[in-house]
Amino acid sequence: MHDLTLTRLHLNLTHPTARRDLNDTIALHRTLMRLVPDNLGNHPRHTTNLLFRLEPDHPGQPPVLLVQSTTRPDPDRLPTHYATATLHPLTGLLAHLTPHRRVRYRITASPSRRNHGVPQPHRPTPRARSLTHLTGADALAWWHRRATQAGLNCTSHPHLTPAPFHPTRPGPSPRHHLTRFDGTATITDPEALTHALITGIGRGKSYGAGLLSLLPA
Repeated sequence: MHDLTLTRLHLNLTHPTARRDLNDTIALHRTLMRLVPDNLGNHPRHTTNLLFRLEPDHPGQPPVLLVQSTTRPDPDRLPTHYATATLHPLTGLLAHLTPHRRVRYRITASPSRRNHGVPQPHRPTPRARSLTHLTGADALAWWHRRATQAGLNCTSHPHLTPAPFHPTRPGPSPRHHLTRFDGTATITDPEALTHALITGIGRGKSYGAGLLSLLPA
């Protein structure tokens, strides 16, 4: 059984590290990786399947970060007073992923396509291996493909919300145009869905993308 755990962090905006992290996803990723043990090799995020998402703001309440991992996190490793943490085991969720079950979902993802340098009519030829960030109908089509692959059949028109959350450090750094998708779906393939929940969906997983959340519909 997977030791899947969701950590809910209510950030303390009086803490300088928390304020910095909300404006620099590279720094935020490094802070959140302190939740898991050291010495996990060259790819600790992949080893622990650590994913995170900044939830929408609620006036008068501290920002909330959701952090999911297959290694049990240790909030005491975060900077002192950085956030208030609560842990929620998700093994029960995995046990209830059955065909035809209706769910509500939320995911902040980086809808994009990889270019191969193929000339296109009336458009500049994209550089090979560059990324084109998708919006509007193209982003919706991307999500429908990914949801189907993940064992979900969307039963409502997904609600799209831009979720800008980019590194602000000077110089070259990975940037992902994030979009939050909210909607309802039915489960078609529990095994594929379990894999998607654990490992995430799409690119930009180190930068706040890919964490899929489900609730009963």
